[in-house]
Amino acid sequence: MSRLSLVSLIVRNYDEAIAFYTDCLGFTLEADTDMGEGKRWVVVRPSHGGTGLLLAEAKNDKEVSRIGNQTGGRVFLFLETDDFARDHTAMLANNVKFHEAPRREPYGTVAVFEDLYGNLFDLIEPNSA
Repeated sequence: MSRLSLVSLIVRNYDEAIAFYTDCLGFTLEADTDMGEGKRWVVVRPSHGGTGLLLAEAKNDKEVSRIGNQTGGRVFLFLETDDFARDHTAMLANNVKFHEAPRREPYGTVAVFEDLYGNLFDLIEPNSA
């Protein structure tokens, strides 16, 4: 095993999730395959590669209850950038909701934001090695 390729993310609706991740965060739609019976194989990935998100539309009450809170309110995913100011500005222009102002930490510049469902992410520019 050499890498983590996908993380499943429960969403309310495939198309609204695709729009958020591609239009607001600049991800690439890598796959959108009809699997029949309303199920699709939908993968979005950061534009420069890395682990992708498998968008999984909730199909029952248990899955619906997890939309936006897959990690109990903790930061779920960490989106790395090589230019924090550029990406932070673009995300704000796309109405992405940040929970804090950018801050400097020993490991880099970071700010918590949420996706359209409330899942928390860190936007982070690591310090140079």
